[in-house]
Amino acid sequence: MSRLKDKYSSEVAPALQETFHYKSPMQIPHLEKIVLNMGVGEVKDNPKALENAMRDMGIISGQRPVATVATKSVAAFKLREGMKIGCKVTLRGEKMYDFLDKLISISLPRVRDFRGISANSFDGHGNYAMGIKEQLMFPEIEYDKIDKIRGMDIIIVTTAHTDEEARELLKLLGMPFRK
Repeated sequence: MSRLKDKYSSEVAPALQETFHYKSPMQIPHLEKIVLNMGVGEVKDNPKALENAMRDMGIISGQRPVATVATKSVAAFKLREGMKIGCKVTLRGEKMYDFLDKLISISLPRVRDFRGISANSFDGHGNYAMGIKEQLMFPEIEYDKIDKIRGMDIIIVTTAHTDEEARELLKLLGMPFRK
């Protein structure tokens, strides 16, 4: 079992129940899924770019990514409907906890001049979204084997009903929010 999953059941859930006075243990917020999304804008010029992005995301997540397609044609971006423009991965269960543990304890501290992540990136429904500028912060990615530095979005979906509950959940799990 994952270190974070153990921490959730032994420390985080009881602390949340005490703080927010939940009557039932089923009301206590928990992580539902983590979605990694990478848009590959240069795919229209370089078709191999999507392959490389999918390879990197697969290495980072430990799961095979799915290509995302454009739903509308946009002439200004030279984009046609149905064109592959990025990739995404949805992590649940054990892989989700392993990824979050790796993100908090290894990857984020590797970022140069890291002072914490913004505590204001909640969506109003208890979900947290953050963007990273380069995939090199993950230890599995070898600098020599990448073709281009790409960023990605990381969305953490919780069962919390308010941002305050979700912020407390992530803080108790060890998320390094800026002071």
